[in-house]
Formats: sequence, structure tokens, C-alpha cells
Amino acid sequence: MSKEAEIRAAIEAAFNIEELEIVNQSSLHAGHAGDDGSGESHFALRLRAAELAGLDRVARHRAVHHALGPDLVASIHALSLDLG
Repeated sequence: MSKEAEIRAAIEAAFNIEELEIVNQSSLHAGHAGDDGSGESHFALRLRAAELAGLDRVARHRAVHHALGPDLVASIHALSLDLG
């Protein structure tokens, strides 16, 4: 399973999604720090979910990181989050 599919599955399992967009931005970082050559090192995630409403920015980020789990988070060099 690709990392993008793993991210999607974890987010879908944890949140009541109103909007979800996952963009693999790894090709934009080819040859840069953190590029492991897999093509799955840099992602942008846009998520709107009821569970995030009312949380401050840090709490929203923690909720997403918790949903993804430490192994998946550690396997991604960069994860840009747009949460609401």
C-alpha cells in the first residue's frame, strides 16, 4: 500500500470527513534533503472534519499525527497540514 493510501485510510478511520485532499509533493523535492528516492517523502493534507472544530492549531495537528500513528509519521519527511 502506498503512503498516500495509508494516510487516507488512517484519516478516514479517525475522522468524520467533510473534505479531504492529499497531494504527494515528493517530485517537487527530488534531490533535496529528505528525499529518500521512494517518491513518497513529502505530502500536503487538507482536512475538514467535525472533530477538529473548536480545537486550536496545535491540538488539530496533534489529532492528525495521533490518527496517522508514530510509524507512518516517522516515515514521511514533510507533511504540510491545512486543517479546519
